[in-house]
Amino acid sequence: MKIMCLNGWGGTLYEDLLPYLSHTVPDVLCLQEVVHSPATEKDWLTYRDGDHILPQRANFFRDVCRALPDHVATFCPAAQGVLWDEEVQIPSQWGLATFVHKSLPVIGQVQGFVHKEYSPVGYGDHPRSRSAHAVRVFDYGLDRAVSITHMHGLRDLNGKMDTPERRVQAKRLLALSDAVTCPGDLRVICGDFNVEPASETLEILTHAGLVELVTSRGFESTRNSRYTKPGRFADYLLVSDAAAVRSFDVIQDPEVSDHCPLILEI
Repeated sequence: MKIMCLNGWGGTLYEDLLPYLSHTVPDVLCLQEVVHSPATEKDWLTYRDGDHILPQRANFFRDVCRALPDHVATFCPAAQGVLWDEEVQIPSQWGLATFVHKSLPVIGQVQGFVHKEYSPVGYGDHPRSRSAHAVRVFDYGLDRAVSITHMHGLRDLNGKMDTPERRVQAKRLLALSDAVTCPGDLRVICGDFNVEPASETLEILTHAGLVELVTSRGFESTRNSRYTKPGRFADYLLVSDAAAVRSFDVIQDPEVSDHCPLILEI
């Protein structure tokens, strides 16, 4: 089984990302920063937050569904706000999505929030609502069930330091994973955690018996040249049984986002 975890950067590099997904075809794709704007057929809209103005791929969720037609897709919104078509407001949902190949039966799942709750009217104040999704699939090739949980960790404007909110977030993430994991399952937890390698978040997860693969295998960054700010880590992937790992890689090339895809084969 091939599992990919990626922050999709709102589809900014979709012209590179979609062919990459079609070629790589992960069995399970855990995708964060997904835009879903069913009220419009426009390809691009604009996000405005004061001086922070960004182009957004209006129906990024739809785009990825088309690139992975043999996958069952679940979109998990964290908030609905507005994007802009010039001076026209377009309601748009923002969150994460999970794509599971149809050959893998989904035998359990849970969707929830690791920070705040769903924001139905506006994206909200920072740090904003953050969702998570957990699935339990049965892999006939492995003859075992695998639970996979991912989140997009809260963004604190002050930085990636430990905070009480991040401590609660880590515990909620672990609880969501616990809710779909049964004895004997291989457990995977991943995502854009928005924390540093020495964070309390990773301490909580490793204390629960998980092995963090990014730094423990010597990777020096989960960011690429598209990301120009300080701090080279954001994304992590942890497993409950390191012996089950056939391979693990942090993909620097091609660049399909300002985050690197994390690819686990078990």
